[in-house]
Amino acid sequence: MIVSTTEAIPGASVAQVLGVAMGNTVRSKSVGKDIGAGFKSLAGGELKSYTAMLTEAREEAIARMVESAQGMGADAVIMARFTTSAITEGAAELLAYGTAVKLA
Repeated sequence: MIVSTTEAIPGASVAQVLGVAMGNTVRSKSVGKDIGAGFKSLAGGELKSYTAMLTEAREEAIARMVESAQGMGADAVIMARFTTSAITEGAAELLAYGTAVKLA
């Protein structure tokens, strides 16, 4: 499955638009990691536990988006994007979405 942030796939043309493919995940960190991140934010620097959490969340959201596109019979997802939203204090949703297409 080709996933692209561009409007087109070089060397291919879109034969059919199948719809919006989406995949999401909601994540939160444990209280212990939140406390550790709080101390780290006082000193400055990267909050590695949050970086790792968001990396995993992006990968999971992409995998779910690809699964959604495959369910529609797509060859590719174009115009792929991410968005985030706060669900509750300490929990956030990461959504991956794009246009599922059949290529010619």
